[in-house]
Amino acid sequence: MSGGRTEHAGGADAGQTPLGHQMERTSQEILDAGMAVRREVLGDAHVDRAEAKKDATTEDFQNLISRYAWGTIWTRPGLDRRMRSAVTITAMVSGGYWEECAMHLRAALRNGLSRDEIKEILLQTAIYSSVPAANVAFKLAQEVFAQVDEDLAAGRPL
Repeated sequence: MSGGRTEHAGGADAGQTPLGHQMERTSQEILDAGMAVRREVLGDAHVDRAEAKKDATTEDFQNLISRYAWGTIWTRPGLDRRMRSAVTITAMVSGGYWEECAMHLRAALRNGLSRDEIKEILLQTAIYSSVPAANVAFKLAQEVFAQVDEDLAAGRPL
């Protein structure tokens, strides 16, 4: 990067917005965008469950997730959702965050990654992060894929 311009494979500034892209939006617009992306990626059922569990203890944390993870990072133009899902799966496996990993394995399918692509992500993660963690992740992927198959067969959304 030089002179405040973002360089990437598509060339200089090919659709890129500076890091402060969210500064032109109000706090409420960021939250609203975050909730919209969160619903698109994770599904209404997941978000509705999380929202229903909000209380005085967790409300600020849920808003933080919606505003910053979903409304600021996931709305950035530099990576598509498939790539963001790939990166997120890798981070969840590397950190051993299994509940979040399961959620993001399902989200990756919603974002257009195939099961074979997820398998390749887990193989890559095994080499550069941890074979034991990838072993757990493969078992988790089997469970998630089986649940997805069951849900789809029953006419439930991905």
